[in-house]
Amino acid sequence: MSAPTPDEITFFEAIGGEPTFRRLVDRFYAGVADDPLLRPMYPEEDLGPAADRLTLFLMQYWGGPNTYSASRGHPRLRMRHAPFTVDVAARDAWLKHMRDAVDSLDLPQPLRTQLWDYLERAAYFMVNA
Repeated sequence: MSAPTPDEITFFEAIGGEPTFRRLVDRFYAGVADDPLLRPMYPEEDLGPAADRLTLFLMQYWGGPNTYSASRGHPRLRMRHAPFTVDVAARDAWLKHMRDAVDSLDLPQPLRTQLWDYLERAAYFMVNA
């Protein structure tokens, strides 16, 4: 079997797979942990379960294993976030922490842009108030 060509490599693989997504999400939640606006939106005492869910979702979205859907079903992002007030201020706080996390990865510019564009669109989509 031959190695995959660049056209066959998923985004998940191109940025370094699971370890990269774990670093991204760990950095993001380090910011959320001290954020007075966002922290109350996470009912668990420990942010670990939320971090794991986001990591699994992002890995699956970008071509990694489908562990998220296998354990939680369809993502239904808006439905899962409906119980929380996601207003412009919450969106902007989320984006601030996610921008810091994305920048911390030092990805090549095209990959960084692709990841950020998705995350930014997702954040705008989640606003419900």
